[in-house]
Amino acid sequence: MVAAVESTDDLEALSLDDARSEAQRLTERILAARDAYYGADAEVVDDATYDGWMHRLEALERLHPEVQGQDSPTLTVGAASGTLFAPVEHAERMLSLDNVFSDDEFLAWTARVERDAGRAPHYLCELKIDGLALSLRYERGRLVTAATRGDGRVGEDVTENVLRIAGIPHVLEGSGHPDLVEVRGEVFFTVADFASLNAFQQEHGDRLFANPRNAASGSLRQKSEGKNERQLRAMDERLSRLRLTVHGIGAWVDPPVETQSEVYGLLHAWGLPTSPYFRVVDSGAGADDFIRHYGEHRHDVEHEIDGIVVKVDELALHDELGATSRAPRWAIAYKYPPEQVNTKLLDIVVSVGRTGRATPFAVMEPTRVAGSVVRQATLHNQDVVKAKGVLIGDTVVLRKAGDVIPEVLGPVVELRDGTERAFVMPQHCPECGFPLAPAKEGDIDLRCPNARSCPAQVRGRVEHIGSRGGLDIEGLGEVSAAALTQPVRPDVPPLVTEAALFELTAEDLFGIDVVVRDAETGLARLLEDGTPDTRSPFRRQRRKTDRAFDPEGPFDGDESAILSKSAEELLANLELAKTKELWRFLVSFNIRHVGPVAARALAQWFGSVEAIRAADRDELAAVEGVGGIIADSLLDWFEVDWHREIVERWQAAGAQLATPGHPGPGAAVAAGGVLDGLTVVATGSLDGYTREGAKDAIIRAGGKAASSVSKKTDFVAAGPGAGSKLDKAEELGVRILDAAQFHVLVTEGPAALGDN
Repeated sequence: MVAAVESTDDLEALSLDDARSEAQRLTERILAARDAYYGADAEVVDDATYDGWMHRLEALERLHPEVQGQDSPTLTVGAASGTLFAPVEHAERMLSLDNVFSDDEFLAWTARVERDAGRAPHYLCELKIDGLALSLRYERGRLVTAATRGDGRVGEDVTENVLRIAGIPHVLEGSGHPDLVEVRGEVFFTVADFASLNAFQQEHGDRLFANPRNAASGSLRQKSEGKNERQLRAMDERLSRLRLTVHGIGAWVDPPVETQSEVYGLLHAWGLPTSPYFRVVDSGAGADDFIRHYGEHRHDVEHEIDGIVVKVDELALHDELGATSRAPRWAIAYKYPPEQVNTKLLDIVVSVGRTGRATPFAVMEPTRVAGSVVRQATLHNQDVVKAKGVLIGDTVVLRKAGDVIPEVLGPVVELRDGTERAFVMPQHCPECGFPLAPAKEGDIDLRCPNARSCPAQVRGRVEHIGSRGGLDIEGLGEVSAAALTQPVRPDVPPLVTEAALFELTAEDLFGIDVVVRDAETGLARLLEDGTPDTRSPFRRQRRKTDRAFDPEGPFDGDESAILSKSAEELLANLELAKTKELWRFLVSFNIRHVGPVAARALAQWFGSVEAIRAADRDELAAVEGVGGIIADSLLDWFEVDWHREIVERWQAAGAQLATPGHPGPGAAVAAGGVLDGLTVVATGSLDGYTREGAKDAIIRAGGKAASSVSKKTDFVAAGPGAGSKLDKAEELGVRILDAAQFHVLVTEGPAALGDN
């Protein structure tokens, strides 16, 4: 049985520059998925997709080791803890697991284990529950804290909610408990409880969950503060249905057992919930039999599984085999292939993205595959549609795997009845009516050339402006971007282009209804009943004294309405964004090839948009990190009149398109600073600085803000959640600073730190 993972066949042909670009693409997707899963109550990509990205990145880094930074997802665990809950530092690192996807890969792992161990160990095989990792800290038998994985070192304190989950003992049974033990487990919903929970959600008008894992994550990461009575009841309903299965230990000094299976017996004797689905075998072949059995019977257990975890049973070998920065070498997760289902292809529609690319998407009868209900899947372009041989009306084979999820594999030809019809690629943009055409001769993809005012392209650019890599504007996400550019009403959107973004007023925001668009496909997002997800994101609030208030009526000032919280916050955050760092504005202009790295280099060297615009090609290309391709993109962008209009209107609205106090092109480098010639790495949560703010502080002080730790690194500023960079700094003997020392470093220089 071989799992479908993202192909790596093309990697050997990539140039180093293309390899770096591909590594950046994969890293951004992986980190975004981690942030969504570990740091927010949000839907995330399925395991098969995430594993495919990781598999491809690992292969890419093996072929091109120079593209792997110290912060690569292949070297780190989870994501930094969020801000909803207090941070909890694990007494022992909470590692992840490496994955294999085939029998050959699994048996190769057992061969390495037996070679390194010098003998054939026993293996404990157990089901890999598709849930949320949890650590329970018991001191002298009493539950003290419960924490999520976080980044493996620091998680979130969810003790209050865990105490309300049935089956988790607040005090361990028996006697002779250790002074400190961390018990590791998985929180999940059974299949039956998940169905009941969604029925409860639907009955009370709340959103349905896509799959049990996301429901478990969202349910555990709830705060009771600020909730009304109905919301508190719903919270209790969700928590009461959660279950926990423990599967190991973290911190424990000298456990009185010698094997992992004995650990399970002891945990069970303490009253902790352990799984009945495990077996100890004496060979890799025996473990492979266990994997095959549950591959055929994965739906026979009460909860969802996505694979099998195999561990060396002998605890003494755990220390001997050791661990990497993110995973133990004595355990592996065998991931089952994603499920395939048949469904009906109802239509093929074309969506236009931020860059104008016109992409066909399959619209299918809703069907559940790999843990979620699927209605749409990309078909890339008209040539792919032809190559797959699918007709509208076909029964098609659908799976979730690889870079494109979900994926239509092809038609079930024998089920055709003659009513099917071929797809014809439209000649005009479905959003604005402009004729579609290749960007250049020989291109397969068709694009809409109406970049200025095609609503779909404007929507994508506005959403990009609000993203973390852009101006990082809270409240300017996919819903608000669609509301401002593609509303159902009014007929004329508030933003025809992004030029008017900083000119928005309260009046512009009232009376907007919008169909929410899927961020990936650009198509209308559908509810469980198949109807479009229509919202009024900026609906006005009623004043308590105003009985005649009409939320649908025209805006008439404060006499009859007040701003909704979402509208108020968006306008306030737009105002704050006007003073963001220059590099963020450069990224937000949506200039081809100008990402955060190039934008930082340009901002540091030139100091203003005006200076960049006045520079010639040689001056632009000479900046380290820019080069000829980006220089050409910059020159081309400023040649377009409506691009220049964006700059002029943003500046007229108060956007700060220059770095205050910057002495002019190149002068910042020539003038030096308190960190002139020094390389500094900032990692973890530094009090008083955002992640980007810390980098900017280093750059403004004349230093190099590096992303990885090496022998050339002079200082590492490390806060909670620092992860592998802190380990590397300690290994190399690089001086490590806390947040207070970092502030001294970037404001006064290294001499002010003294020798301590």
